[in-house]
Amino acid sequence: MRFQATHDLLTSLWNRGVILEQMSREIQRSRREKKCTTILLCDIDHFKQVTDNYGHSTGDEVLQEVARRLQHSVRAYDLVGRYGGEEFLVILSMCDSNCVHTRAEVLRGVIAKKPIATRSRNLTVTMSIGVALSRDFVQHGVDALMQEADMALPAAKAAGRNCVRVAQPRKNAENSGAALEEITTQRS
Repeated sequence: MRFQATHDLLTSLWNRGVILEQMSREIQRSRREKKCTTILLCDIDHFKQVTDNYGHSTGDEVLQEVARRLQHSVRAYDLVGRYGGEEFLVILSMCDSNCVHTRAEVLRGVIAKKPIATRSRNLTVTMSIGVALSRDFVQHGVDALMQEADMALPAAKAAGRNCVRVAQPRKNAENSGAALEEITTQRS
């Protein structure tokens, strides 16, 4: 019963409530220790086309395999949860901020490089990722930090999908909010 209460039943990842709670703890811990926690909001590109063309059971297989790949691509102490629908939340604990670009690209590449074998066919899927670093938004609460990652994700979609965008704080107070930094745009 505990597992069912804390995990997503389809993917066996942490469910939304638990991953957000754990993210909050990690951010608080990293701030106390003057480290950086990285939030990656990951969304499968064109997922609706998968379910429309091949059915919901094929969509479920894709979600399960994406979850498996993400879980196997992070360190043992990092966190992966299903945020909702085809969105996943990855929390990189104590992540060296100089490595964030590389880590996000690795996760994106793990999804895009190899087709996902389903019962109906092999499908190539890609993922867009919005990123926020706790060290860049020290004045932000947890919800506002999550919002920064959430705002970076549509920027990755708008840039052509299958890419990563990192939220960057504005340099002056007049322009509150974040700018976005392009990492690499990979299109399949």
